Amino acid sequence: MAQQGTAKPAGAARLGRVIGTAPAAVSGAVLLLPGGAETSTRRPTPLTAGPVRALGRRLARDGHEAGLATHVVHYRCRGWNGAQAQLAQDTAWAADEIVRLYGDVPVCLAGVDMGGRAALRAGGHTAVNSVLALAPWLPEDDVAAPPEPVKQLVGRRVLIVHGTNDERTDPELSFRFAERAKKANRDVCRFEVHSDGHRLHQHQSEVLALASDFVMGTLFGADFARPLEDALAAPPPLGLRMPLASGFGQSFRK
Repeated sequence: MAQQGTAKPAGAARLGRVIGTAPAAVSGAVLLLPGGAETSTRRPTPLTAGPVRALGRRLARDGHEAGLATHVVHYRCRGWNGAQAQLAQDTAWAADEIVRLYGDVPVCLAGVDMGGRAALRAGGHTAVNSVLALAPWLPEDDVAAPPEPVKQLVGRRVLIVHGTNDERTDPELSFRFAERAKKANRDVCRFEVHSDGHRLHQHQSEVLALASDFVMGTLFGADFARPLEDALAAPPPLGLRMPLASGFGQSFRK
């Protein structure tokens, strides 16, 4: 069931059309969450969603027969904007919209950059069963401010993927977040893409294969590839610094 009282944000957020061919019957959904800015009231441009579209196309292809609907979330503005957490609010509204459109289907939130933070923050929505955060933007540790929350992720499977050479979002911050989240929820893992940067272009095929394996497993009960299964089961820090092997996915589901 959807959370009660999540009104459509003024402005307003909206769902993009289903990526690829719409399935005859929807059995699960992915909400693709683009990046944003720490502070901004400007509307996103059409280019904002570019980095998530490759992921959307891969998921739409791999999940079509299972009944997967994949939508980009178009935020009302680009900024997180402090305590307003506007991107997380828009994500919660979008999850409600999925329930309105398709009924009680499991939802995966899949975000990049600031969209990764939105996915992690909105992961407590009752329709959400899994969260995928690619190169997530997370705030610096601040003794004067409460840490980024993790308890909302209890009961969800969580995958974080980060390039070790990311100069835009600090991979060490996502590791620290994963450490805290793992204490509250054992179903958390994190993969490191060695030598790759923020956009994960060098190993895009492996990242997309890992993301697809995670989504198909969490939404539809498919078997996880062995590295993902091992990462979820491993204690920290092993399961939170799992290297993404070159060629991942070539011997798994296509």
